[in-house]
Amino acid sequence: MLVNIFKFITALGIFLTAVGFFGLLLGLLGVFNLDIFAFGLSAGIRVVGSVAIAGCLLGAIGYWAKEFIDQ
Repeated sequence: MLVNIFKFITALGIFLTAVGFFGLLLGLLGVFNLDIFAFGLSAGIRVVGSVAIAGCLLGAIGYWAKEFIDQ
């Protein structure tokens, strides 16, 4: 059961990393405007970049936990 939870966390992290990466890429290429994600003093590129960073962190946590359990 616990292994399945960490597999899900890993898959979610990879998915969020891909979404954030392609969002940044398309925003920087001008396909869509990143200002729609801006709120307060935070620029839109920071919000989309935060999605990619959160995905990287979730993926790393998932892989670490799976490796820890396998030992």
